[in-house]
Amino acid sequence: MVMGRLGDWVRGHKNFVSGVGLVLAVALLFGFVYSPRVVGAAATERELPVYCVQRDGKYVSLTFDAAWGNEDTQILIDTLAKYNVKATFFVVGEWVDKYPESVKALADAGHEVMNHSDAHPHMSRLSAREIVAEVEAANDKIEAVTGVRPTLFRCPYGEYDDNVIGTIQGLGMTAIQWNVDSLDWKELSAQEIYDRVSAKVEPGSIVLFHNAALNTPEALPSILEYLLSNGYTVVPVSQLLLEGDYYIDHTGRQCAA
Repeated sequence: MVMGRLGDWVRGHKNFVSGVGLVLAVALLFGFVYSPRVVGAAATERELPVYCVQRDGKYVSLTFDAAWGNEDTQILIDTLAKYNVKATFFVVGEWVDKYPESVKALADAGHEVMNHSDAHPHMSRLSAREIVAEVEAANDKIEAVTGVRPTLFRCPYGEYDDNVIGTIQGLGMTAIQWNVDSLDWKELSAQEIYDRVSAKVEPGSIVLFHNAALNTPEALPSILEYLLSNGYTVVPVSQLLLEGDYYIDHTGRQCAA
């Protein structure tokens, strides 16, 4: 029945298909059928990414954005390995071009390598077609190195609008934000980074770091020790997200339907 309705949709929107392109139309329809459904209880009229997740247990995800530098990537890999923790790295396609060996090292270490766009543009300034091209270009590059096609996307600069989030969902991907910002990119001291994260983290949190921030390598061990000693289980974002139907409340929290 779903495929029948999709066929009706395509026949009724031939101008859209011809105008936007068959690839985009197929991608949007594929996402409609196969992606987890956001159901009617969503408590906001705005399309939102996932900022955090409503979880019963003390689960948390650490994420690292990789867009420019690469000085500390291996240090982060080694530190996470010491604590047997897996994280999610959101990488830019152009970063993959420059540092494919680091992308492979991340994947070989068991970390998630997900999509942070191809050229780090302001996504809300792009058309749906341009968004698809930007995302799929990075997906292709990541998959070529890791063998795994990303399912998660983080907007550059944390900027988004309804068009961006709707287009990402139409690709069968989930847009991921954060609810704990380490502000490591401001070159805060290791102690300041630790204080921010430890004060704000809660079950279901998604924490934002950067792979090339000045004091993140120094702050990371104490943050991991804090989390583990306080009963948190650190998992990649894909394992933090809920399966099946869900809604996103006005704060960006993903909740079971």
